[in-house]
Amino acid sequence: MLTVALWSLLPLFLVCGQSLAQLEILCKQLYETTETGVRLQAEKALVEFTNSPDCLSKCQLLLERGSSSYSQLLAATCLSKLVSRTSNPLPLEQRIDIRNYVLNYLATRPKLAAFVTQALIQLFWEKSVLYVKREVMWLCVRPHVVNLFFFFFFYCLQADTSHPLTKHRKIASSFRDSSLFDIFTLSCNLLKQASGKNLNLNDESQHGLLMQLLKLSHNCLNYDFIGTSTDESSDDLCTVQIPTSWRSAFLDSSTLQLFFDLYHSIPPSLSPLVLSCLVQIASVRRSLFNNAERAKFLSHLVDGVKRILENPQSLSDPNNYHEFCRLLARLKSNYQLGELVKVENYPEVIRLIANFTVTSLQHWEFAPNSVHYLLSLWQRLAASVPYVKATEPHLLETYTPEVTKAYITSRLESVCIILRDGLEDPLDDAGLVQQQLDQLSTIGRCEYEKTCALLVQLFDQSAQTYQELLQSTNSSTIDITVQEGRLTWLVYIIGAVIGGRVSFASTDEQDAMDGELVCRVLQLMNLTDSRLAQAGNERLELAMLSFFEQFRKIYIGDQVQKSSKLYRRLSEVLGLNDETMVLSVFIGKIITNLKYWGQCEPITSKTLQLLNDLSIGYPFVKLVKLSAVQFMLNNHTSEHFSFLGVNNQSNLSDMRCRTTFYTALGRLLMVDLGEDEDQFEQFMLPLTAAFEAVAQMFSTNTFNEQEAKRTLVGLVRDLRGIAFAFNAKTSFMMLFDWIYPAYMPILQRAIELWYHVPACTTPVLKLMAELVHNRSQRLQFDVSSPNGILLFRETSKMITTYGNRILTIGEVPKDQVYSVKLKGVSVCFSMLKAVLSGNYVNFGVFRLYGDDALDNALQTFIKLLLSIPHSDLLDYPKLSQSFYSLLEVLTQDHMNFIASLEPHVVMYILSSISEGLTALDTMVCTGCCSSLDHIVTYLFKQVKPTLSYMMKRPAAMATDDRFLHIMQQHPEMIQQMLSTVLNIIIFEDCRNQWSMSRPLLGLILLNEKYFADLRNSIVNSQPPEKQQAMHLCFENLMEGIERNLLTKNRDRFTQNLSVFRREVNDSMKNSSYGVNSNDMMS
Repeated sequence: MLTVALWSLLPLFLVCGQSLAQLEILCKQLYETTETGVRLQAEKALVEFTNSPDCLSKCQLLLERGSSSYSQLLAATCLSKLVSRTSNPLPLEQRIDIRNYVLNYLATRPKLAAFVTQALIQLFWEKSVLYVKREVMWLCVRPHVVNLFFFFFFYCLQADTSHPLTKHRKIASSFRDSSLFDIFTLSCNLLKQASGKNLNLNDESQHGLLMQLLKLSHNCLNYDFIGTSTDESSDDLCTVQIPTSWRSAFLDSSTLQLFFDLYHSIPPSLSPLVLSCLVQIASVRRSLFNNAERAKFLSHLVDGVKRILENPQSLSDPNNYHEFCRLLARLKSNYQLGELVKVENYPEVIRLIANFTVTSLQHWEFAPNSVHYLLSLWQRLAASVPYVKATEPHLLETYTPEVTKAYITSRLESVCIILRDGLEDPLDDAGLVQQQLDQLSTIGRCEYEKTCALLVQLFDQSAQTYQELLQSTNSSTIDITVQEGRLTWLVYIIGAVIGGRVSFASTDEQDAMDGELVCRVLQLMNLTDSRLAQAGNERLELAMLSFFEQFRKIYIGDQVQKSSKLYRRLSEVLGLNDETMVLSVFIGKIITNLKYWGQCEPITSKTLQLLNDLSIGYPFVKLVKLSAVQFMLNNHTSEHFSFLGVNNQSNLSDMRCRTTFYTALGRLLMVDLGEDEDQFEQFMLPLTAAFEAVAQMFSTNTFNEQEAKRTLVGLVRDLRGIAFAFNAKTSFMMLFDWIYPAYMPILQRAIELWYHVPACTTPVLKLMAELVHNRSQRLQFDVSSPNGILLFRETSKMITTYGNRILTIGEVPKDQVYSVKLKGVSVCFSMLKAVLSGNYVNFGVFRLYGDDALDNALQTFIKLLLSIPHSDLLDYPKLSQSFYSLLEVLTQDHMNFIASLEPHVVMYILSSISEGLTALDTMVCTGCCSSLDHIVTYLFKQVKPTLSYMMKRPAAMATDDRFLHIMQQHPEMIQQMLSTVLNIIIFEDCRNQWSMSRPLLGLILLNEKYFADLRNSIVNSQPPEKQQAMHLCFENLMEGIERNLLTKNRDRFTQNLSVFRREVNDSMKNSSYGVNSNDMMS
């Protein structure tokens, strides 16, 4: 084989160019091949290379002559290992030589692959500068190399996952306090020098230098100053938490002026970086300035914005345009309208911004993703109008209607262009449309009279044209589609501005204006519904549903005055005299949609969500009295609602909306159900027929499997909706008696047959999990009823059946493991947790009477758990939450079972708890704390008679307590968790301190010697002048604490811990020794 032949040539590598090429082939095999055998052979060969005595010189030659990025990566990796080895370390002089070589290499090769540059920077920063003062190092390096280096350093710092999170934060904080401001100052000074010279930016090296300087400045301003790691994709309007020590840079107006001057003097290829820096500067925290300083800073900022607007030529570049829109948005996100109006040039600036916004909206096809920031600016400005106290005019009454008009008219004009040119329709991006409408809802409510008049005018024009086209015999389809598109936008916008009523104090006149708009939409709905038998427009229907949702939020409910002028206008125009009649329109539309759009998932889903929202709260009492609702309750079959049918062309997952439908019907049924079993049986007839059909299929040897699957999946989704809605004892007992014991075997049979088909098993498992969930204490059986035990038997049987079979499916690809296996396992965990914590089963009777249902369920849980890698437990959030909540119940009520497990199982569980303690999900972390507390309490009770350490108790070796014996054999596990909890409390941003405190006391009492050593290590790691204070903190922590786990003692310890954490944090401020203590604990 080629790889073996290359391996045999290793002693001759790098002797000639041919050997270098062969080594590059090995590198390519290592990083690119998909064949495991080839990759392992290449890895084995390259390990030999890295261990060779002359590896250092070979790496240098490889960097110099190698043509492959993979060979350069290999050389960088080998150098990192060489300079970081603890045995036979390289001399300091040699490490400095490596550092200088790497810097020169980076400076002379600007086009290296990103991963090669990152590896070399990590080598430079973390390895070769050990014991070398970093500040001294970078000051003596050429400026362009410094900028290149620090640009990539920020990337490496963010991407490095080799350190624990706590250590990473400590390093970042130390770097922020010691070096970051100096780097920012250096970058600004170099930018000033560059701006004062006539740089030839056509020269690649000078262009690259300026680009790296700007990137360096931006990285400094974009630094995670307070360790929050904000997700910029979720909220772009965040505040930059500049340290107070940076005040001088921002009080000096020359810093701000530098970037504005640079914007006007450099080409468009670089100016977006300048604007990005200005965005960050405009977002510095308000508290950095006093009122006078902030006003001065804002004045300079607004002047710079005005200058850009007066010279907008560079904004034709999409990147410049986008960053400038972000800059405008920051003006209002960080400053109050009352402050803006006091700026000297405010009237001119707001005029320029309004003109810029109007022009931008009219050119809707140019950088559409930037519109969000402009609308955000105007939304915030409009929302501030009722609260502004300044005497200076804000002029928003003049410019806000212009912005509103520009948005509305531009959307309407876009319809024809999109159809003509075949462009992508913005209406297909529901998220983008909804985001813009939410912003417009506030903007449009400012000067609402003008907004309403415009909407009425445009709607009447489009509706009249649309009606004329429908009545005409020779109208073109394109013309009709254009008008439907315009009406779609108008209906969306009308719904949005009605929803915006909540943002302002509304008047009777504005309610009357809402009435005018609502009447027009309802009249259009009547027209379009009358044509559904022939044709319909999906986008227009979705807009109607959006309108109904906004109308429901504002004008339907017990908080709405029924004397509202909106209802008066509805009565005059449409004859809808009260809320009940309006609700009948809602239900009529819902039934119409379900009748004609049953095969359109988006419309069906949103229609059912509207029905579900109506069934919650105040309106449902009135809903039940409507004849249309009674029709739904009595005729919920596929004959009337096509989406309930078994469609062989659809996927099984398309039936999810059925659960929503039956949840709403279940709520409506419960209003008048009471104890009327006949009414319940009547309602359940379609589901009874479906169950009987499935039972009939299962009774034969040959049946249509696809039909059976679809019927069953639809049925269990329906039942899950009903079970969720029935949260009262009387109604839920009717459902329980209906399904058990008659139909439970069918569910069990389905699990046996289709355990490997998650689209079938997941709905069945979720139904069972809902049935055993004691929501609102609905599962309350009579004292003479065995139903609680019988229900648990069925639960145990289903978990055991599914669990044992799913473990036989073998290896599952990583990208499918959740859907095929882990999702069902997660539901089983949730099901078991619900039944164990439901308080309707006495689990002691199972062992007493020799019933193995409980043991079977618990043993299946263990089998499933052991089949899951630790990493998967935390990688999948739903699995994490179901597992750790179940573990909390088991350790609380079934600790004897946990204690009887095999050692490797116990260690797996303890390891999972240890890892969960550091999880980012607070729910998972809190569950781990509770589980650990139960385990520690159990252990403490075992050793309490001797009042000695668990690991030092010789009598325990003679007992038959397997769990205690395991802990004696592996004391490091409990000790590690003690270190972890203490580490989180001292060094982390502990969000669940109370939960952490509960197991900590037991951990300390079980490991007093280890705790003492830990305490001494932390104290000794502090500066000498702070050791006494730290020692006193630990003394105060245990003051008044007795050696027991009684509630009173625990509460006292929790109080002490709060004081301890506060005092330790105060003591460790401005100390560079905190990282060392964390190293000891990690």
